[in-house]
Amino acid sequence: MFDLADRIRGEIAATGPMSIADYMRRCLSDPKAGYYTTRDPFGTRGDFVTAPEVSQMFGELIGLWCVSVWTALGEPERFDLVELGPGRGTLMADLLRAARIRPCFTEAAAIHMVETSPTLREKQQQALAEHAGRVTWHDRIEGLGDGPLLLVANEFFDALPIRQFVLGPDAWRERMVGLDGDGALAFALGPPVSDPSSAENLPLGTEPGAVLETSPEGERIMAEICRRLGAAGGTALIVDYGKDRAAYGDTFQAVARHGYADPLADPGAADLTAHVDFLRLSQIAEAAGLAVSGPVGQGDFLLEMGLLERAGSLGAGKGQAVQEEIRAAVERLAGDDQMGRLFKVMAVSHGKIAFPGFDRSRATTHRPVEQEHKG
Repeated sequence: MFDLADRIRGEIAATGPMSIADYMRRCLSDPKAGYYTTRDPFGTRGDFVTAPEVSQMFGELIGLWCVSVWTALGEPERFDLVELGPGRGTLMADLLRAARIRPCFTEAAAIHMVETSPTLREKQQQALAEHAGRVTWHDRIEGLGDGPLLLVANEFFDALPIRQFVLGPDAWRERMVGLDGDGALAFALGPPVSDPSSAENLPLGTEPGAVLETSPEGERIMAEICRRLGAAGGTALIVDYGKDRAAYGDTFQAVARHGYADPLADPGAADLTAHVDFLRLSQIAEAAGLAVSGPVGQGDFLLEMGLLERAGSLGAGKGQAVQEEIRAAVERLAGDDQMGRLFKVMAVSHGKIAFPGFDRSRATTHRPVEQEHKG
């Protein structure tokens, strides 16, 4: 049986270069050899560490945020608590543990996990074993019901396929994945895009060599989230790394074994991502008549939600090693030179709500979760 690289090369040889979006889709989601469908990439023994894996504090503060928003929404007796791309289920497990401060929240929540990977679904089932029977898994967001929605998407949009366009001397061309003279995978440019309005509304008037990235799949999923919020009410919280203003640039990258890799070197063996365009996501929400808060830096969001207070609670009475571990986690989550600034947080709601976490000038009023350190 040909491996994924052989199959991709064979397809390109037969039909011509493929878009970066098609290449990402195959590398990440191929049923037999896709990166996410065949492995658990998270944690120190994987390829990268996400915020929920850095510390329980991240998921706990997201849980407090959800409880606060549920209260602001009028405490619906039944609502859908949804996570997109739930990883190992760590975030949802920590969220639900923190939410026990309001037992009626957890009783009202119907838990939904949108996950296509069989490997990761098994991990999620283990993490949420105490909630067995209350969790439903879906392949697509379109499979959700029609009740009020509280949705969390942490590092989800960055792994959705993107398209890239490069401005030449006289026209935009789509960057493709083709073959070089030796038959190896290599980037190539497609034919000129003569009508920008038919290709993601590409802007004109910038310098040759500029790279524009778009995410049609990300836009489709965001539009579906907004449709659901508009129809049934609720709120979505999006946390990811990316940009909050219009900008050109090539952000397509591969990560393997906690370092950057060549995205074309070993298809299916590395995570492929790109920076999220928060401006475009907010435009989609506003066009749907929804209210948008943020984006703000993840550090600012977590600090307002009580990160330092929670860290102090976890470290109280513990030995120096545990306290150092907690301090390092705080710096990793909120430091400007780590996740604090690059990662953004944005909330979208069917109505205007004064969300916690989006105004550092407002005094923090959220009390820490009174629970034990997991480590």
